[in-house]
Amino acid sequence: MGRLRIDLHTHSTSSDGTDSPAELVAAAAAAGVDVLALTDHDTTGGWDAAAAALPTGMSLVRGAEFSCVVPGPDGATDISVHLLGYLFDPAHPAIVTEQLRLRTEREARLRRMTEKMAAAGYPVNVDAVFALLPQGASAGRPHLARALVGAGVVASVDEAFAKLLYTGSPYYVEKVDTPAATAVAMVRAAGGVAVFAHPLARRRGRVVDERAIAELATAGLAGLEVDHPDHTPADRARLRGLAAELDLVVTGSSDYHGTNKTTPLATETTDPAQFEALVARAGAGVEVLAG
Repeated sequence: MGRLRIDLHTHSTSSDGTDSPAELVAAAAAAGVDVLALTDHDTTGGWDAAAAALPTGMSLVRGAEFSCVVPGPDGATDISVHLLGYLFDPAHPAIVTEQLRLRTEREARLRRMTEKMAAAGYPVNVDAVFALLPQGASAGRPHLARALVGAGVVASVDEAFAKLLYTGSPYYVEKVDTPAATAVAMVRAAGGVAVFAHPLARRRGRVVDERAIAELATAGLAGLEVDHPDHTPADRARLRGLAAELDLVVTGSSDYHGTNKTTPLATETTDPAQFEALVARAGAGVEVLAG
């Protein structure tokens, strides 16, 4: 039997992916993925559909990607980060309340960004952008990017982000995210484990320093997403060393978004021993679901 292929970071149409949860599971099976984590932004809305589509022989790790902030080294300007929560109880009151707040923030931000672009003469409108969201989906900038592609303003979602939707652009709108230490505590209280997503993805903007990661480890962070398409070899080596120093699990993931990004499933994977260590740190949330 060959080595298990474990992809712990993927998105569906429940947030900003282009595959439905069932389509995502089917695509993962076709790609030879043995263990798949569904981690949509600020929602667990795709869990049931993904579970219902799970084929025999594949395992599903139910999770979410939380929108967070950590204090910057200057002590004043926060840095936006993402936290992957796995195997937590989706009905835990703190999870339900905070995910609802974050989704509301996302909707307000998408509406305001669309309005700003329309006012500047771009051929987009709020109704058309929100029509791209499936019922109950978590809104995000990729939905506006897809509207811009459909209107012929740009050729791709990546181009939309690079030219118009990047952090700090004239059309960018901030949202109020969760302090990362609060999110770690919330996931742990709900019986799950927390992993810092793509901590050194420099092309996305400012990144955290080692002090911030160490503080989150003290607060209960379980792991670091080291092997990620946006990490350089040097940064992977740095993170791997830091994980060893802080006793953190090392994960690897594709961060798959369907056609919204060009990275295929299982481009990056997690070592099976590291996956076992991650699951062992979970509490009484939900179990890994076997098909």
